[in-house]
Parts: sequence; structure tokens; C-alpha cells
Amino acid sequence: MNFLAHIYLSGEDDQVIIGNFIADGIKGKKYLKFPKKIQQGILLHRAIDSYTDAHYVVRQSTKRLHKNYGHYSGVIVDILYDHFLAKNWNKYHPQPLEEFVDDFYELLHDNYQTLPTRIQRMMPYMTSDNWLLSYATIPGISKILKGMNVRTKGVSKMNFAVLELEEFYEEFEEEFTTFFEELIAYSKNKLETLQ
Repeated sequence: MNFLAHIYLSGEDDQVIIGNFIADGIKGKKYLKFPKKIQQGILLHRAIDSYTDAHYVVRQSTKRLHKNYGHYSGVIVDILYDHFLAKNWNKYHPQPLEEFVDDFYELLHDNYQTLPTRIQRMMPYMTSDNWLLSYATIPGISKILKGMNVRTKGVSKMNFAVLELEEFYEEFEEEFTTFFEELIAYSKNKLETLQ
């Protein structure tokens, strides 16, 4: 899953949310230098990623992309699934997406010193282009995929994946919906065991 899903699945604790958000940049046992709640967020993130990568529904989605994108298929599916979460946000959360996103950006600013340097550098781009809100539209996802392609120096060709999104839109959405219900239950349970 990508940024929006990880934030959403973190529950209500601000420190768990931060831990889940920064987790990709925290390797091995380096998470132990963080406060307890942030550690829980990092471990939750890792559990979500493992569960997602192994799930048969997610594998259906990645298989559809594998011929054109190889090992980048999983990254693309993470981004596409965030699109469906953003698009259908009101089914999953009572707070409007725009407010939820604004609250998250404020949380990042309030905890700026805690964030790894990589996240501190990324924040201005994330907030000025409003990545999380832009996930809700196909043009927004297209922009994100183009940015990811640039980060891979054009090797991934992710910028073209919006074509598959449009062609197989209903299939991807159905797979997301099925998978996400199970992921919500898994994440709640995992968070309880971490606490």
C-alpha cells in the first residue's frame, strides 16, 4: 500500500501515524532508536507491506501489469490502490479527505524534528503538490506515476501505467475493495498486538 492507506490504517494515535509514514526509510533495527509509539507504527507498516505482498488478490492486480512493468508492478498497484481509497474515501472514513489530509500535513509540520532527513526533504513537494488529495483523480495518479518514473530515471516506464488503470479500471477497483476490507481487519488486529 502507498502513503494514504498506511496513514489511514494507523488508527488515531499521532505517533503511530508518523511511524507508519516514515517506515520505508527505517531499515533493520534502526526503528529501536525511536519512541515506543513510533516503533509500533514502523512495525505496523512492515506487517502491512508483508501481508499486502503475499495476498492473492494483490497478486491478481500485479499480474495484470507484470508483462509491461516487471518488478515495478507491485509499486504501481500500491499507487493505484491509494487512488481507489481516495476516490471512495467516504466509505471508509467520516472526515472528508481534504480535512484528513490537511490534518496529516499539520501533524508532519508539528513533528518535523522527529522526521528522517529524507522525509523532511520530501515534505515540501508532497504538500505543495498535495499528493494525498491528488490520488483521488486519474490526472493526479498520472502525475504521481510520472514522478515515480523520473525517480527510476525512466527505467520503470510507470508513467504509462495510467493506460492499464483506465483499461482495467473496474477490475482494479473490485480487487482493491475486496482486499482492503481484509487489510483493515488485519491492520486493526496487528495494531492491538503491537500495543
